[in-house]
This record gives sequence, structure tokens and C-alpha cells, in this order.
Amino acid sequence: MLPAFGLYTHIRANRIRSVLLIGGLFLNIYFLVFGIALVIEGVSHNYAFSTLMRLAWFDLVSALPWVTLAGAAWVVIGYFFNQSLVGMATGATELTRADSPDLYNMLENLCISRGLSMPKFMLMEDSAPNAFASGLKESQYSITLTRGLIDTLDYDEIEAVVAHELTHIRNEDVRMMVFAMVISGIVAFVCEMMFRNWFNVPSFGRGSSSKSNDKDSENGSGGGMIAIILGMIIIAFAWFLSQTIKLALSRSREYLADAGAVELTKNPDAMISALQKISGKGELNNVPSGIMELCLDNPRSGIVDMFATHPSIESRIDALVKFGGGRVVEQASTPEALPEQEPAPSNAPAPTGAPRRGPWGPLGGTGPGGLPL
Repeated sequence: MLPAFGLYTHIRANRIRSVLLIGGLFLNIYFLVFGIALVIEGVSHNYAFSTLMRLAWFDLVSALPWVTLAGAAWVVIGYFFNQSLVGMATGATELTRADSPDLYNMLENLCISRGLSMPKFMLMEDSAPNAFASGLKESQYSITLTRGLIDTLDYDEIEAVVAHELTHIRNEDVRMMVFAMVISGIVAFVCEMMFRNWFNVPSFGRGSSSKSNDKDSENGSGGGMIAIILGMIIIAFAWFLSQTIKLALSRSREYLADAGAVELTKNPDAMISALQKISGKGELNNVPSGIMELCLDNPRSGIVDMFATHPSIESRIDALVKFGGGRVVEQASTPEALPEQEPAPSNAPAPTGAPRRGPWGPLGGTGPGGLPL
């Protein structure tokens, strides 16, 4: 794959890599089926290990059309009903212009600036500050904000978060992640069922007690047990591989979405400040892990960074400072912690320092037509 230079070539490279990873995730289903076939043959027969391997291979070849059809059907179901499933999991409701004209106009302006179709705006009644985008096609795309995020962040920070989620839609990250969730969900479900049977069914995993007159049975010498153990290892590896692919998709997209938010808003400081305020506080109550993997921040990332679904907030902020020209400002824990100041006399000079900038220059000047800012 050619190296990437600049934001847009990084986006293109990420799309190509994501398609390849999704393909690998689907092929992983066949790998899982082979492991299951090996376990079933080991449980059913006590043949020589080479014979069981050959039988498992024949089982896989015979099952390929049905497995492919079942996997495709599951993807089609996810394609058409993913938003309904997300809505059921989160309880989010649509946010209209009448409900919140400022937020609605904010999203509309961001879409107009890049010629994008307007996604649905959703509100989730949860006190945790977080946000996520979802959907597989233009008519399904939505951006969901939590009540906690709206209450925690100021206008510029919310705009940066909305731009971040809009970038996920623009880069087609959302589509890739939903597909990954659907496919990896199949693998996780089957693996869980197999391991539950392994531990809960007394006869499972001990080989077959049936007798066979086949010569392979006489020379089996524990081939069934070896096949079962190897099959379970393959199943466990298939689960691990599906999770690894899903993490690779999730982690790489966050940096690009942060960069896209800066490109849309021209305000890296707001993105940095938003990340600081939500860091470690975005745990959504009673939602599946698949939803958390779509979120702006996922506190469920894991005990070590290599198993995290998102890069750390610190590394994302460092990237925004290094490549986006942002500045890190220490966040005050509470308003009471700020020192009290004497009121300035009426003839005191204006405070010094860099003024806050508006769209046409520093605030306090005049805009087009001499209108005061």
C-alpha cells in the first residue's frame, strides 16, 4: 500500500485498509467453522487425528455455501435494521429544529460547508458526556449526543464534537464499524455458545463413547481428544482475531476524525478542551459494548492500551497539538476553585492578552456592514 501524505490520502488509505480488514473479518467466519467442525468430528469419532482433520475439511467445504448465505443474510438484516437496533439499545429520540434551533443550525451549517446531506440529530437522556454516529447509508446516518455532553460542554466544544462525528460519516468510518460489529457479533456469539457447551455439557470434550469397527478407530490413539483441543484453540483464536480486526478499525479512525473536526471548525483548541472534559466520564449506562465502540470516548477500553478500542485521550490531544496547532489549557475542576478578583475600576485599561476571535476577526470589533461583534 502506498504511503499517505496529508489528510485526504490518509483517509483514502484508511478506507482501503478498512475494506481489507472487513474482508478478513468475513473470512474469519470460515476459519471459525473449521474449528467447530474439528470439535464435532472429535466428539463424534475416535479416529486418527489425520482422518479427523480430513473429515473436518470436507465438512467445511460442504458448509461453505450455507455459511456464506447465512453470513450474507445476517449482514443484510444489519444493513436494513441497524438503526432500529441502535435506537432500542440507547433509547435516543430525534432532535428537531424546534427542539433546539442552535444545535440543529450548527449541524446544518457544518453539512452545508462540505456539501453533505443532513444526518438525523438524536438525543440520548444519559448524564455521561459522550456522542456517536451510526448508520450504513445516507437515509440512516445519525449523530447522537447525550444530555450530559450538552450540559458539560460549551458551544464551541459541542461544535467540535459534532464535527468529529460528522467526519466519521464523511469518511465512511461508521459504515465500516457497523459492518464490523455485525460480523464480529456472529463470531462472538458462536464462540460463546461453544465454550458454554465445553464447560456445561458433561460429555462434551471427552470424545465419543460410541464404538466403531473402522481401522481408524482402532488406531485412533486419542486422536479425538487432540482434534477437540485443537478445534477449541482455533475457535478461541477466531474470536481473538475478530476482536483484533475490530480494534484496528476503531483505533485508526479516531485520529482522522479529530483532524476532520479541526478542518471543519478551524478550532483545534475546542476539540482539545472537549476531549479533556469528557475523558474517562463517558460510560453509557446499560448499552452494549458495540455502541461504546462507536462513541467519542470509550472508558471500557480495557486494562492495557493494546486492547483499547480507542487511542488514549492523551495521545489524541498530543496529535492535535503537534499536527493541528492546538493548545492545552488546564481545566478548572470547579468554579469555586478560581481565585476571587477585585472589580476593576471604571478607568482601568482593557485586559491584555490574545482576544477571542470570531469569524471576521477579534470579538469586540465590527463585522460586515459595521455591525458590532
